[in-house]
Amino acid sequence: MAGILIFGLGYTASRLAERLRATGWTVLGTRREAAADAIAFDDAEAVRVALAGATHVLSSVPPGEDDPVLERYGTLLTDRHWLGYLSSTGVYGDTQGAWVDESAPTRGRRSARTAADAQWLARGARVFRLPGIYGPGRSALERVAAGRAHRIDLPDQVFSRIHVDDIAGAVIASFDAPPGAYNIADDHPCGQNAVIEEACRLLRLPPPPLQSLDQAGLSPAARAFYAENRRVANGKAKRVLGWRPLYPDYRAGLAACRACSATTSPPTASRQPTTASGDQR
Repeated sequence: MAGILIFGLGYTASRLAERLRATGWTVLGTRREAAADAIAFDDAEAVRVALAGATHVLSSVPPGEDDPVLERYGTLLTDRHWLGYLSSTGVYGDTQGAWVDESAPTRGRRSARTAADAQWLARGARVFRLPGIYGPGRSALERVAAGRAHRIDLPDQVFSRIHVDDIAGAVIASFDAPPGAYNIADDHPCGQNAVIEEACRLLRLPPPPLQSLDQAGLSPAARAFYAENRRVANGKAKRVLGWRPLYPDYRAGLAACRACSATTSPPTASRQPTTASGDQR
């Protein structure tokens, strides 16, 4: 029976775990502290036992100064393990709105993320470079409903994004695919204002006013989101993995989130393209 150990059962990895368990996989994961569905990341003996029984290993833990998974457990990863890593399209840095694919140099402003991306590639991992992640309970719908959405007056700003279930689909599609980097993004990069406006339309609420960055009073992390501008090409994932996004654009994705009644859940801030703290994907 196939078994996977997932380092970091955060929002995205938990959705993947649900899908794998539903198809008969044995799934173990780690969290900062032990829980009903996970062992503690720092419990070295429990992790060692889990790795010994796993055929697949996926890390969704972002780096601090170094990659914590490789630093602590790298010597236990063997050739028999399928390896995967949830990285970020932030490794490409600002391309001023140009398209970027996996052949582009990695020179992102977050040097630790870029280094971790390279380290996992060197180990033969499938490295999934992800833009802004959204999905049920964590989308523009929640920000609009909570009155926390902004429309920023940057008409040339363009971002890519990806629905959480399409990430899970890409990871599963890669189980029989070669190692390497894969951009996992939808087919329709666009400005963030269009996403907010669509969420308002679905919720039948007026859009927030158009503001400058200074007027919006954004946090440093949120302002950093607007410091980069790029379109992410997903052609390699389609060709090599045979993957296609279930939600090829933000309209389809938000409609699916709305159908899941995500707005009845407590509001949760949407993730930015890269993790700025120790939060797990």
